[in-house]
Amino acid sequence: MTDVWSERADAYRESEAHRQGRDLELFAEWTAGKTVLDVATGGGHPALAFASIAHRVVACDLTEPMLAAARAHVRSRGGASVEFVAGDAGALPFRDEAFDVVACRTAAHHFADVAGAVRQIHRVLRPGGSLLLQDILGHDEADANAFILEVEKRRDPSHVRSYRAAEWKAFLRAAGLTVMDDSVIWKLREWNEWTGRMRMTTEARRDLEDFVRRAPERCRAAFDFQLTRDAVVSFNDRQVLIRADRD
Repeated sequence: MTDVWSERADAYRESEAHRQGRDLELFAEWTAGKTVLDVATGGGHPALAFASIAHRVVACDLTEPMLAAARAHVRSRGGASVEFVAGDAGALPFRDEAFDVVACRTAAHHFADVAGAVRQIHRVLRPGGSLLLQDILGHDEADANAFILEVEKRRDPSHVRSYRAAEWKAFLRAAGLTVMDDSVIWKLREWNEWTGRMRMTTEARRDLEDFVRRAPERCRAAFDFQLTRDAVVSFNDRQVLIRADRD
């Protein structure tokens, strides 16, 4: 898995889908004056957004190459104060109650043990601190959920699962975190960019597009897939935004 993420580091750093959006601006607003841990920072976009407004920012990711790409991105855009630490979300290398805020943006669907990661986040949060979570949202309709999971896994085998809102709230409640705010946003995925970021082979991409075309119309409609006669153009995925406070 670490080799996979090392190979993708530059693609995530340059991804337009990760580097902008009202969701990222909202996260930054919630970190003003706080000591912040950015878990699974990816290309470093959350850490950079926090750097100018938070008191202290620590960016954590699984592999050194991913951190190196994030560090280069953040430093080149003025984020000189951001600290970078290699670490697994399931075993965060920080002391108890070290942070006012822990952010995890569009990464948890890669975690092998989401409940364990949430417990780790609770551990490193100070009492009254906040988790800022954003991730792809599982669909409540079983067929649509199975369809988009297969699309995600064919495009990116490291995708484990996207959870429904009720499942997220159960994870958070079990760990001692109380949901204070939650909302759902839609993210447009341009097909060429979305598949290209994973460097899919021509054959794998063709097979994925065939799978999308063969799927029931109701499944494609659930994510607003746009197709022409010759190509898949785009689709929308739903993402959940949650702020949950430590009791």
